[in-house]
Amino acid sequence: MANLREIRSRINGVRSTSKITQAMKMVAAAKLRRAQDAIVSARPYAYSLDGLVRHLLARVDRNTLPVMTKREEVERVLLVVVTADRGLCGAFNTNIIRHATQRIHETYAAQHEKGNVSLLCVGRRGYSHFSKRGYDIFGHHIGLINSATHADASVMMGDVLERYLNGEFDHVEVIYNEFKSVIQQRIREEQLLPLPEEKVEETEGQYHQFVDYIYEPSEIELMEYLIPKHLNFQLYRVFMESNAAEQGARMTAMDAATTNAKELIHDLQLSYNSARQASITTEILEIVSGANALKAE
Repeated sequence: MANLREIRSRINGVRSTSKITQAMKMVAAAKLRRAQDAIVSARPYAYSLDGLVRHLLARVDRNTLPVMTKREEVERVLLVVVTADRGLCGAFNTNIIRHATQRIHETYAAQHEKGNVSLLCVGRRGYSHFSKRGYDIFGHHIGLINSATHADASVMMGDVLERYLNGEFDHVEVIYNEFKSVIQQRIREEQLLPLPEEKVEETEGQYHQFVDYIYEPSEIELMEYLIPKHLNFQLYRVFMESNAAEQGARMTAMDAATTNAKELIHDLQLSYNSARQASITTEILEIVSGANALKAE
């Protein structure tokens, strides 16, 4: 059994760790509230803009604008992988990296064998993982995700769009964690370019696919104006989703770590009490044995 000094040292160490995890949980909770408010406020606009663009896509010839034209052969792929800059958030980063790796080696295996899959890493964890393993890194952004603005997303998306129109990429996809709740995040992959061709659903609050709406100016002019705004804001929404999901994951992980630390302190305290009781019993026996020996003499 470990001696009393060693057990006491371990108890003090675990207690200090629990204070750190408790503080990190409180910080994550404060950041989560701000991030959650931001994403909840942004979602209605993002979804409405997305619904309008998708409705217009169903009404115009996709070959009229380059961003809508689907390439005959997808040779060059760009994956935007959004992770966190720091760890201590459970499996948040691991799940994204694993999912992105699976997409590269399964969905885009043919392009990867030719060296035509590039990565745009947003977040230190994703960049550190893929750069060390020899993947083609198109670009990386560190220290951005927790304070990203719409201007940051616009600059990044503008660069990607320019390179797509120049033919450097045939397909652009973003992989990120979508915020569902404090304890739940969902990995999503969304096609950014070319604009995905999906059927407009008949749901309340959205456009009816069989209604002949009249647009002024024309649909093409509207698309030319709306598509850049749509892409910029969708990427900005992805950043906000990932930030909120990260704070929720970190809050949950630190709460679990604090609980585990308290349980470990309890177990160590029991071990300490048992060792102390055994030490006291041994000392009493030694005293009694010594007293009996003196009486015998």
